Amino acid sequence: LFSSSPAVQLNKYKLKSHNGAKKRWTSLPSGLFKRGKAGHKHLNVSKRPNRLNRLGQATYSHGWQTGILNRLLPYGS
Repeated sequence: LFSSSPAVQLNKYKLKSHNGAKKRWTSLPSGLFKRGKAGHKHLNVSKRPNRLNRLGQATYSHGWQTGILNRLLPYGS
């Protein structure tokens, strides 16, 4: 009925994703990750318009961050 081959035994457990990273980052088809910038939600009256425009844009992961995020989000996000 059930296979007891070693290949099936190795894939027995699933990895858990990091929930904080899952809420902040989204994976792209290129392998990079994208996130929104902090500081754009409130207290915007005292911020200059060019700063608010810059904070409204998305930012992408660097090379050293991508390896860490691949470990935190093993199945993408």
